[in-house]
Amino acid sequence: MLDRVQRASNEPAAIAPAANVEPLARKAKTDDSAPIIPLKPSHAPANERVMSIDALRGLNIFWIIGGDGLMWSLEEMSRNKDSVVSTIGKQIGAQFGHVPWEGFTFYDFIFPLFIFVTGASIVLSLPRLVERDGKAAAHWRVLRRAALLFALGVIYYGGASHLWPEIRLLGVLQRIALCYLFASLLFINLRLPGLIAACAALLVGYWALMTFVPVPDIGAGSFEPNANLADWLDAHYLPGSLWEQTRDPEGMLSTLPAIATCLCGVFAGLLLTNARFTPQQKVLWLLGAGIAALAAGYLWSLQFPVIKSIWTSSYVLVAAGYSALLLGVMYQIIDIWRLRAWAKIFVWIGANAIMLYFLNDIANFQGFAQRLVGGDVSAFLDWLVTPGTGRFTCYVVGLAVAIALARFFYRHKIFLRV
Repeated sequence: MLDRVQRASNEPAAIAPAANVEPLARKAKTDDSAPIIPLKPSHAPANERVMSIDALRGLNIFWIIGGDGLMWSLEEMSRNKDSVVSTIGKQIGAQFGHVPWEGFTFYDFIFPLFIFVTGASIVLSLPRLVERDGKAAAHWRVLRRAALLFALGVIYYGGASHLWPEIRLLGVLQRIALCYLFASLLFINLRLPGLIAACAALLVGYWALMTFVPVPDIGAGSFEPNANLADWLDAHYLPGSLWEQTRDPEGMLSTLPAIATCLCGVFAGLLLTNARFTPQQKVLWLLGAGIAALAAGYLWSLQFPVIKSIWTSSYVLVAAGYSALLLGVMYQIIDIWRLRAWAKIFVWIGANAIMLYFLNDIANFQGFAQRLVGGDVSAFLDWLVTPGTGRFTCYVVGLAVAIALARFFYRHKIFLRV
């Protein structure tokens, strides 16, 4: 399962609570109990959920617990068909695999999308906590959540079963924990101009380090594998086990622009909670910002290529652009047009992302499905229909089990949150 999680853009589980919109008007106080950036909610009723955020989180996890396997199976089933079907299948298969180094596929989008959603959820949860308990309590809550998620990540990558140094100190969950920690602290203590400045400083500063700081025996300005500053620092100074032996896609230096990804989600959350805009205007802003980020990212990539493994600044903008576009579309469909029935399964999954993530690693939903419809059943389906049908069926059954568990947990209010 670990290799699938790593392939699936190193995807993880939710850190921020489910998004709820409540009045966040500024408190006319001079004490520290008021959050610095509370904004009034949009036109939705006070206690209504921003369901598109919940659904987007669940859609993200869906691809990790078996959705990717469905696409691989469809690609296999399309082989040896007519040219159009075969071509479509190949295109689907290409999007569900990482590029070797430079470039961008849907699979490269999954991890930054989750971090983006985490940033949006920060805005929808922390101001209420600050208003209720004060800034000191909010700082403690953020630190505790980040520490627990980081510890879960260390355990996930062998912290309880391996001996040091065969333990991966930085990984998917650890990166989410760090992004959540620093984005939350910035959000609590800075106003919007400060947040924009922090995001720009992270992106430009990372670009400057990667472009102008020379790598020993290589020089400055290299972005090739094992020949760039981020990989060199991980190889020489990151303790423990590295995911790719000589480098780690969730390494030390590349965490800086990942924090900027989370801040991009914060900006989206601020927009969704801004009462000055109508819901339709919010969609237009999200779509416009997404197009602008894509243009800026691809333009920047001419000098600083789009590379997920070192989380380049151009990669941040491209991923944030697609994230904003997807959020805008889902907000339009789910929260404005109120077409919600189709999104329920994603809300169930997103509400218990951490639990499903770990259950899939421990129990393996597709492994369980293999016991039911694998072996001769799978082989018979391949013979009866087309090669790949048995594999597709296994993934469908595995996903059905995962969705049924998610629905059970959701209906009985069983949530694993850090």
